[in-house]
Amino acid sequence: MSALPATPVAVTESRANVIDDPLAMVVRRHLRFGWCSLLVFLTLGLVLEALHGFKVQAYLNVMNETRRLMWTLAHAHGTLLGLANVGFAFTLSCTPAWSARTRTVASCVLIAASVLMPAGFFIGGVWVYAGDPGIGILLVPVGGVLLFTAVLLTSSSLKHFQIDTRKDRNSKPQTTKSR
Repeated sequence: MSALPATPVAVTESRANVIDDPLAMVVRRHLRFGWCSLLVFLTLGLVLEALHGFKVQAYLNVMNETRRLMWTLAHAHGTLLGLANVGFAFTLSCTPAWSARTRTVASCVLIAASVLMPAGFFIGGVWVYAGDPGIGILLVPVGGVLLFTAVLLTSSSLKHFQIDTRKDRNSKPQTTKSR
């Protein structure tokens, strides 16, 4: 006898349906990316707080003010863009009639912006030149344009807004068998 419980057939079939559904795949991608981003950037925030709390001079020294600002901006933008990805996943589930092509473009540019903006701030703070951020800061405007594109496409998709108002929306619709 096996110690592992048997997987119910209904669960296996529902997972197969989710894998086949492109909308569900995009929703899952943004939920996973958003929550992982929150974990990473909230951890960065805790590290920055620890550097501040332990009075680490490499972080708090007046000469490192640009570094402190860049890393704080990386933490803030990463956290907020993680939340934006979770919100995007919710928006996707409320706009099922949104065309797959523009939905995919919005999805890709949002993820790219969510990587480029915080990375640009962070890398810009790693190498600081005479009070100016490093060359990594050049990623930030690119990420900003991509974020603008994602928000524009997403806001224009709201003309397809639909929400399920059934009381029992978590249960499957009833089907009647004919004899």
